[in-house]
Amino acid sequence: MTLAQALHEATEALRAAGIEDAAWLEAEVLLRHTLDLDRAHLYARLQEDLGSGDQAVFHSLLARRLVHEPTAYIVGQREFYGLDLETTPAALIPRPETELLVQEALSRACGREPLLIVDVGTGNGAIAVALAVHLPQAALVAIDLSREALALAVRNARRHGVESRVSFLQADLLAPLAQAADLIVANLPYVRSADWEALPPEIREHEPRAALDGGPDGLREIERLLEQVPSYLRPGGSLLVEVGPPQAAPALALARRCFPDAAARILPDAAGLDRLLAIDTPSP
Repeated sequence: MTLAQALHEATEALRAAGIEDAAWLEAEVLLRHTLDLDRAHLYARLQEDLGSGDQAVFHSLLARRLVHEPTAYIVGQREFYGLDLETTPAALIPRPETELLVQEALSRACGREPLLIVDVGTGNGAIAVALAVHLPQAALVAIDLSREALALAVRNARRHGVESRVSFLQADLLAPLAQAADLIVANLPYVRSADWEALPPEIREHEPRAALDGGPDGLREIERLLEQVPSYLRPGGSLLVEVGPPQAAPALALARRCFPDAAARILPDAAGLDRLLAIDTPSP
């Protein structure tokens, strides 16, 4: 079996299992992981034979994907904002739509120093690490309730050489924070509990429910955060919170109640879906 044949057969198997979106790309990622090759070298070797040992490894990885285990957990990493990050079932897999939050945070941080940023619900540290890499003048605090997720975030900070500027805190939202922040960012659970069973098995059966289920209206943790933030945000500071489209309008209403003097709005993601609650408080 050549590498090209292995790719083709894996793609067809994925499609037959109902994994149709980007089936070829997923097969490619699994094969590249098996052979420890980048994309260019894989495609340069497509007509070479796949050895029996590598074939066995590839088929074992494919078997895991065919029962809907996420590829990011199988290969143990996912790219986010141009960074390769370790991924495990201890934390949510970073999504492309969350890159909007990073972009907006960077635009608000430009030219400000010193700068303290707090990432609430850091998970595997994707947001905190991306901001630390791009903002060498910033200090960050990454908070999560899960000890296992924090350990993963520490490894990702170390992987990208920013661990000296990121403090990790196991806590429930902001309560133990010792000082006010210039910028608070958060990707908290916002899936409505009633929608949980309708989620794809990749999410429902493998990703941590605590990182996704936001209660009956999807706003349980977001509302708690909005109520806390005024005590932890400096004048002129900003809050950025990822939301789902169903939560956008009620989250905006909550924000205007908690921050009556701030500029609050909802920003769309690349697909045009309401995705980010942005609150900018007035300068002193």
